[in-house]
Amino acid sequence: MLQIPPNCDLTLGLTRVASTDGASSVWRARIDERFLNPAGVVQGGFLAAIADSAMGAAVVAAVGERKVFVANTDLRISFLRPVSAGSTLTCSATVVKSGSLLAFVEARLVDQADHVVATASSTYVIRDRTE
Repeated sequence: MLQIPPNCDLTLGLTRVASTDGASSVWRARIDERFLNPAGVVQGGFLAAIADSAMGAAVVAAVGERKVFVANTDLRISFLRPVSAGSTLTCSATVVKSGSLLAFVEARLVDQADHVVATASSTYVIRDRTE
């Protein structure tokens, strides 16, 4: 049986806020010192993890009632401004195009002041699961 939310999201403190139209999802994370690099700003891998969770959830939402596993085949992320401890980030992900085997997804991470801190895109493989 699958655990929802998965352990990785629980460990990172990610919260799914919404799945709005069947092809998108919104996630939130409060940043604390555990996620800072030696320069005192959020480590880029943490931002990528938020984007990956949001984009994967958007793909699952896009396939509707179909029971699937999804996995990204690539992840492109652009870091646009630093994020410090105490910030709250919101990541909105939307499926741009989906077929039966692949989905193309984009994400946008904003801080509590609605400044875009990162953008991401990914291609996901969609596989049916038997459970």
